[in-house]
Amino acid sequence: MANASPPVNPLAVSAARKIAFEVLSRVAAEDAYASDLLHARLDASVKPEDAALATEITLGVLRWQRLLDTLLARHTKKTIQRLDLPVAIALRIGLYQIRFLERVPARAAVSESVELVKFARKTSAATLVNAVLRRSADESKIPAETLLAAAQREATRATCLAVLHSHPTWLVDRWLAQHGELKTVSILEANNRAPRVSCHTTNESQRDAVITALQNSGLRVEPGTLLRDAFSVSGGSVSRNEAFRSGALSIQDEASQAVPLLLAVERGQRVLDLCCAPGGKTAFLAHAAGDKGLVIASDLHSHRLRATREQLARVGAKNVRVLQLDASKPLPFANQFDRILVDAPCSGTGTLARHPEIRWRLTPEQLGGFKSIQSSLVSFAAENLRVGGRLVYSTCSIEREENEAIISDALAAHPKLRRVAPAEASAPLADKLASGFGLTQLFDSDGHFHTLPGPYGTDGFFAAVLERAR
Repeated sequence: MANASPPVNPLAVSAARKIAFEVLSRVAAEDAYASDLLHARLDASVKPEDAALATEITLGVLRWQRLLDTLLARHTKKTIQRLDLPVAIALRIGLYQIRFLERVPARAAVSESVELVKFARKTSAATLVNAVLRRSADESKIPAETLLAAAQREATRATCLAVLHSHPTWLVDRWLAQHGELKTVSILEANNRAPRVSCHTTNESQRDAVITALQNSGLRVEPGTLLRDAFSVSGGSVSRNEAFRSGALSIQDEASQAVPLLLAVERGQRVLDLCCAPGGKTAFLAHAAGDKGLVIASDLHSHRLRATREQLARVGAKNVRVLQLDASKPLPFANQFDRILVDAPCSGTGTLARHPEIRWRLTPEQLGGFKSIQSSLVSFAAENLRVGGRLVYSTCSIEREENEAIISDALAAHPKLRRVAPAEASAPLADKLASGFGLTQLFDSDGHFHTLPGPYGTDGFFAAVLERAR
């Protein structure tokens, strides 16, 4: 017993910081997604204020990880990546609070990070964590740009922006080449802000009543920035609200809400949602097709279909058949579809605010890694689209390799496919846009739909509208 670790008092660590520490540890060790882990962990047993702080710390640390590590390394003898993982995470959690959370006293951020390494059975690192964070607290009012000025004097502009805005240099490099510095900085800043919680009602006629119910429960509701019928909610958890539990509203980014509109689904049509999980777009398609229409919601992975079934049951969608499909094989039935949505797997570079861990996992080589499946999905859709039918290909990526390049290849491989003219492609959105928006802001000269993180408070999305020629 002489060599046993000293007892640790779990009550010395607040619930919020303990949850954040556990989630960040799993994100690093298991390549898990923080949003999924938080959703599973933050059940009704967790106080709303603890859930909010745990979410803020977890996602904030992931967004600002490179800058945090760079600042911390000034006070350690080795890079943060060479420290034991629990120690590195405790330091990041502490510095994030010191730098970014004004309502958290520095002494509390320091002391709880010390307790976190003890909780993780790394008591020998407590002195290091205490010393590094105390030094960091002493300089917390000095801008990071000033602290790092000497080190960045010889760095490229891409590297300077990448460190200060906490992104990989290679990603900043390519965005600078594609978008220029002004637009790139706007993307970087948007990626480091907590995204708006955008919502829409399942039934448009219930919108005013739902908003009133949300406000009466203490939540703040603001108009959407992109779509007239969308609205954002803050000041509490939407998913814990009765309006959400009853299926009266859904949470969905506004750009994501816009994509299924481009299909222009009509009553009674047959619709295929080829990569349906988690079901947000499927529910919209089912509502548009009506009781006499049919939506086939498919995905390759059965575990992803579970989330789709839960979503469809929550909103009461009846005209949907959920089916596990492999797009490399023929459909198990002969009928073709009036409308097909291919919301393809992609790098997710348009969602780095929502899924900040992606930026640290993605490599330049992986950007083309989805090309084969993206192209095969479009080919599968083209073969199962009726003459005169409409196909929408979309991604939550802002990279040309996954967007325009895939469409160019698809048009070359399938002569019967054609781009829908820009005016016709954008028409379904014309009367849905919020006041002040013009279609030219969202569609390029080829009729492709684009949003970037930043200007509209949305994720970055791409969509192309295609038709099978008669």
